[in-house]
Amino acid sequence: MLAVFNQAQKLGRKFAVSVSAVAAAVVLAACDPGTIGGSSGRSINTNKPVPVALLVPRGSAQQGDSVLAQSLENAARLAIADLDDVQIDLRVYDTAGDPALAASAASKAISDGARIILGPVYAEAANAAGVAAAKRNVNVLTFSNNSSIAGGNVFVMGPTFSNTAKRIVGYAKTQGKDNLVVLSDNNTAGMAGRDATQQAAVDVGANVAGRISYDLSQQGVINAIPSISDAVRQSGADGIVLTANSAGALPLLTQLLPEAGLRPEDVQYMGLTRWDIPAQTLALPGVQGGWFALPDPSTTDQFRSRYQNTYGVAPHAIGSLAYDGIAAIGALVAAGQSDALTSTALTQPAGFRGASGVFRLNPDGTNQRGLAIATIQEQKVIILDPAPQSFGGAGF
Repeated sequence: MLAVFNQAQKLGRKFAVSVSAVAAAVVLAACDPGTIGGSSGRSINTNKPVPVALLVPRGSAQQGDSVLAQSLENAARLAIADLDDVQIDLRVYDTAGDPALAASAASKAISDGARIILGPVYAEAANAAGVAAAKRNVNVLTFSNNSSIAGGNVFVMGPTFSNTAKRIVGYAKTQGKDNLVVLSDNNTAGMAGRDATQQAAVDVGANVAGRISYDLSQQGVINAIPSISDAVRQSGADGIVLTANSAGALPLLTQLLPEAGLRPEDVQYMGLTRWDIPAQTLALPGVQGGWFALPDPSTTDQFRSRYQNTYGVAPHAIGSLAYDGIAAIGALVAAGQSDALTSTALTQPAGFRGASGVFRLNPDGTNQRGLAIATIQEQKVIILDPAPQSFGGAGF
């Protein structure tokens, strides 16, 4: 079992930048720009190209950051090429993933004329950039998925546990699986996933019958199995929500739970992370039949194909968030109003159609994304419920 746990960690390390990898699409438009105006953010000159700053982690010592930085820039330029009658003056600034450098880059970008900032990636750097930008009344669309830094002039673009939990728990409710036990790593990410599931259950009218946490180690997971088994049996739970990803406890949990008598045929497994990334995860026996959420596969595939054809390589798992940022900016600027990049404009309820389907930014700085519900059958991803194509319908 130790080998299984260690191998899973190796397979997942290169995807650790994001809780849930995101891809993108080639359609670029607002669902409905609606009424724009008010709130924080700089005005723009609608007769000139709009200066947009892109803050990327190029120059850091962390392996993979240079690839990520280039992918973000490539995706942003691909989005700009898709704009109709909108001109964007994209200026790229390196942060090395460092908070102090991110704050400095944000200040310089604003001094250079930036009316809005895309990035940075990492939460501490994004928070620092947001603080610097707030002093100059500029909004920041960060690629982080950490909701704790959201608010004020900072909007997180990355996929959040809150959004994913509401989608998966909401779908489970429609399938009669509404009495749940939540399993979470005993760390910050695990607790965030647990709390998001609890809130999602409240929102959709489901019940969390038990919450079990474990230390993120082979022995920690093994030690938790009896408590999990007792919680499921005593509560009569019909669903188990796992917050772990493939680089963590997911492989070991899905191996040990059936061995403890909690078979997938009797209690539905469902996850808050992508169970199709990395691809080797699809071969795990324990994830067969499980439910998870993912971005709209059709638009994701379109973007990935176009990016590959343009740049000769596949996009980074979260590189397409830069495409989304330009999608939102371009759609709002196209309306021809000087207050197009204020926080009120950015949070217009109809949202945007961008990289991996529809998405919108919330007034509290978080986001909502249209996600599909998928399962795994014979090591293949099968869509059970397609991603919504607009807000207000099924799936939200």
